[in-house]
Amino acid sequence: MSQPPKVLAVALQYEAPGAPRVVATGRGEIGQAIIDTAREHGVPLEQNAALAEALATIPLDDEIPEALYRAVAAVIAFVLNAAEEKARPRAPTAFTLPAGRPIL
Repeated sequence: MSQPPKVLAVALQYEAPGAPRVVATGRGEIGQAIIDTAREHGVPLEQNAALAEALATIPLDDEIPEALYRAVAAVIAFVLNAAEEKARPRAPTAFTLPAGRPIL
């Protein structure tokens, strides 16, 4: 029987104007700990197995290679959009009941 695939997690840090850096990688329990820590701190997560495998080959604290810029840029855009959505105050939404009474 084959074993289920181990969790792989890669954490990136991005500070403009430099390129993103790999700041943590881990498989199995360590990978799950990286994911759990990200969730505890409200860090958005993106699932992309192929990109995670490529990023996991980069030494810690190294910038990502140019070949991965586009793929990582898509992840950064996702993270920034998620952060903006979370920070944006939401206006109450009004719904109208058939009797004409609005509820919030």
